[in-house]
Amino acid sequence: MRSSRRRYPGSTRTSYSVLGTRKMHVMLNRPEAAECHGAGHVARCTVERLMGDLGLRGVRRARSPRTTRSAPREQCPADLVKRHFSAFRPNELWVADITYVRTFSGWVYVAFVTDVYSRRIIGWQTSTSLYTDLALDALSMAVWQRKRTGADLTGLVHHSDRGVQYRSIRYGQALSDCEAVASVGSKGDSYDNALAEALNSLYKAELIRNQGPWEDIDAVEVATAEWVHWFNTTRPHSAIGMRTPESPRV
Repeated sequence: MRSSRRRYPGSTRTSYSVLGTRKMHVMLNRPEAAECHGAGHVARCTVERLMGDLGLRGVRRARSPRTTRSAPREQCPADLVKRHFSAFRPNELWVADITYVRTFSGWVYVAFVTDVYSRRIIGWQTSTSLYTDLALDALSMAVWQRKRTGADLTGLVHHSDRGVQYRSIRYGQALSDCEAVASVGSKGDSYDNALAEALNSLYKAELIRNQGPWEDIDAVEVATAEWVHWFNTTRPHSAIGMRTPESPRV
């Protein structure tokens, strides 16, 4: 019990102090955690009790206003996903979206691109404007990340909402250059891009509201880079069996 208590505070620091008992229980019982702290299995009831003793609880996500300015329906590609956010291999389906952060110096916008199969964030970018470059830079990072490992993106489905950034000529050309196929939600509400919206919600709950207030875009950018690394390499994800996005899938 004492060993569990000793290693628990350090685990909360490396988890942004945002995880609930279920995910914290998974993290504490990973082999690398046992090797690091020299303790055996920790029961979930012990985790629940210690979190209560330490006054810790998982963060709750809040609803956020939309940041999408929709392109006309006739300019939008077909909805190839139809709210079924599942994939059987990497680079089969990516989702993209934009969220916002209030700072002392004004609004900062953050774009993410996520691989649905692994739930890994493969591209992101920050900006003080909602111009196309914001979304395009996040896409460029995602393409670079995958192509440097030799991935073939032919036939990849890239799904987004109807935001004008994703419907721009330059964005469409970037997708065409890697032989990806654009898909856009047909209903025009948040459920059309629910997986990307869920990531935005986690980002706001686990980092932005948890660590704020924020001074400027530089502070947001540095913190986002750290959070993305933690999200991809450390945070358990329930949709993939409590593995991390970067852990191998069997």
